[in-house]
Formats: sequence, structure tokens, C-alpha cells
Amino acid sequence: MADHAVVSREEWVAARKELLEKEKHLTRLRDELSRRRRELPWVKVETRYVFDGPKGKETLADLFAGRSQLIVHHFMFSPDWEEGCIGCSFHSDHVDGALVHLENRDVSFVRVSRAPLAKIQAFNKRMGWRAKWVSSFGTSFNHDYHVSFTKDEVANGEPSYNFGTGKAAIEELSGVSVFAKDEAGDVYHTYSSFARGDEGAVGTYFYLDLTPKGRNETGPYHNLMDWARHHDRYGEDLVDVMGLYRTGKLSYEART
Repeated sequence: MADHAVVSREEWVAARKELLEKEKHLTRLRDELSRRRRELPWVKVETRYVFDGPKGKETLADLFAGRSQLIVHHFMFSPDWEEGCIGCSFHSDHVDGALVHLENRDVSFVRVSRAPLAKIQAFNKRMGWRAKWVSSFGTSFNHDYHVSFTKDEVANGEPSYNFGTGKAAIEELSGVSVFAKDEAGDVYHTYSSFARGDEGAVGTYFYLDLTPKGRNETGPYHNLMDWARHHDRYGEDLVDVMGLYRTGKLSYEART
């Protein structure tokens, strides 16, 4: 930071206005992408998925909770793990404030993980989150939506992630899927996004990107894994990041 250019106020305003034009272009492009996203065709969900939830068994249609739109956060939490993914937890820290606004715009939000419900509830209590979280344990839901893979698939390099743009290096990966339900009760898959596709939901990134140091991801992996913690573990010694990666407790996503 000591080597950064320092100029007059007039020079700064000129540079800022030049950048502002690029920011406006990005805003208009984002609006256009959102419009095209809404125009994507839908796929009818034919499988009857049944999840374990806080109030018992619930189908995918039940998760809409009387609304016509549903956002599912595919939260990385394997049945073998004792706690959820750090990256998914970082994302989840930003959700609670949006819930009341989503629900009053005809949108329900639910987390889905393969871990058994008891593990989910214990970790959720520790984290203090309010969003609904259900278990897909024993169903094909995670595999069907390409966020969970078998050991053989990973070993053989078979599974593709993010619509074929990358290979799955571990058995659990993250994503967001969107569903719609019509008046007849039929459910449709309308959208999914993986890897960095959910960054817009993470307010911490927005604010860090405004600062001189930015995200300051300078560790050996140059991404979220370098610095993020479960929010109750900041201040502890640095963890063995690659050890957590090998056990699947950190998300393996190209930050590009």
C-alpha cells in the first residue's frame, strides 16, 4: 500500500469517472444476463424426492412452503463429516437477513445436504442460522443435481462439474438450484449455478472488493480457503488447508 499512486483530487475524479463507465457497463450487462436467465426453458421434475426435515418427511414440493419459487443451496456436508464445509458456511452467514425479503417476494430458501438430519441440526445450532435445512440422505437428489459424486466416479475422473467446465476432485461440491411450482402442483427445475456462481449472495466480497487490499487472498491457494473460517473459529491457529481438502471439508472450486 505504501507504493500506491497518490494524485490530486482533480486527477482522482478523472480516474474515478473513467472507472465509473466500466461499472455502469457491468451493471447493464448483469441486467441483461438476469433477463436471459429468466427466459431459460424449464425441466419438469419427475422424481419424487423425500427429505428429512425439522418437522418430518417432506417432498420437494413441500419445501416451497406455499410459495411458487424455491432456491436450494446445495450445502457441502457429507454423511461422514462432523461439520459443514467452510466455504458453504461462509455463504450461509449472509442469508438470514435476506429471508424475510425473499419470503415476501414469493420465494422460499432451503439448504439441502447429504448428512443425516441429526448432524445438520447440531451444526446448524452451533452456527445459529435460521434458514430451513433438510437432509437428502438416502436419496439421489444431490447426484441428480451434480453436486455429489461416488468415490469411483472421482477416482476415475468421470464426473463433470459446472456443466462440464471442470472435473469433480472430491465427492461433495456446492451449488445453487432454483425451482418453480405451478398451480397444479407440478415442480420445474429452472436454473442451477456452481463454483463462483453464488458470489453475488456474499456481501463480504462486495465490501472487500471496494477496499485497497481487496480480498487479499495471498496464501498458497489464492482463494477463499486461505482465510475464511467458520465464524466461531476466527482467531484460532491456521488450519491444515490441504488436509481439510483431502477429507472433503473444504470446497474445491476454481476461483476464476
